[in-house]
Amino acid sequence: MKGVKIFAPATVANLACGFDVIGLALDFPKDEIFLYKSNYPGIRIHRMDGSPLPNDPKKNVAFVALQFLLKKYQQEQRFDNEKKIGFEIELIKNIHPGSGIGSSAASAAGIVYGANKLLGNPFSTIQLIRFAMEGERVASGTAHADNVAPAIMGGVTLVRSYKPLDITKLNVPNELWISIIHPQIEVKTSDAREILKQKILMTDAIRQWGNIGALVAGLYQEDYGLISRSLEDVIVEPIRAVLIPAFYELKIRCKEIGALGGGISGSGPSVFMLSKGNHTAKKVTEIMNKVYSPLKVDYKTYTSPINRQGIRWAEIL
Repeated sequence: MKGVKIFAPATVANLACGFDVIGLALDFPKDEIFLYKSNYPGIRIHRMDGSPLPNDPKKNVAFVALQFLLKKYQQEQRFDNEKKIGFEIELIKNIHPGSGIGSSAASAAGIVYGANKLLGNPFSTIQLIRFAMEGERVASGTAHADNVAPAIMGGVTLVRSYKPLDITKLNVPNELWISIIHPQIEVKTSDAREILKQKILMTDAIRQWGNIGALVAGLYQEDYGLISRSLEDVIVEPIRAVLIPAFYELKIRCKEIGALGGGISGSGPSVFMLSKGNHTAKKVTEIMNKVYSPLKVDYKTYTSPINRQGIRWAEIL
């Protein structure tokens, strides 16, 4: 193969109670990445459409993630591949940076996934996640996996451990759908992390652990009532909710018409709500529109099933 077209999905991290350890992939929206082998060494980004991205390569998550992959490839092949391997990149950003639905993760995960294909799949899934995490480090200051893991693996993923990195894919109930509203305000992940408490009460930690365990059980048992009761964040959400207009009104009104529950997507400002079935999910999205239409805030809404496959790709001849 000389080129691949990558479809890298948006993702929702945390899922309320699972801060930095649980995430899921969406069918929509998704970024498009065109990656080509080049006759010239190095990495070149020729085109960036859609949302603006940093021109400085050291601040571009796709560039940094691909650099880490190439360095590892060079070490494993025991010769200077950087002088012999080159890539040309075109990015079409449909996931707005700072939206809280995994924009940086889509870029980083998509680029390493595509490069792995073009190099003949020398790296495992867990290695690709590690490379993509280095892109996340550039975006947020922390190399977290709760967005890049579901982007690459699909479905709902759980990070059991970061040292060593240990990630498992969880069951996804057949009728699980998601509604998202993205207020057009920017909440940087790095800023949202800075306001978090460094210490938490043991009573809050115990309550959070119970919710995480119950959420995993609810997914496997396809118990939508248990999933609903588990979508509670007593540690992060109370601090970050003030950054999002009408946050609690959104949650209350969406649950009133049948949503299972939800919360802040990643570090925000997007808000997600899970539902049983497409019909309910669409009604939830309608309520999100009704809550935000009187506000002087631009916004976008999405209704999507859970993306079980993760990144999709097609060969370019």
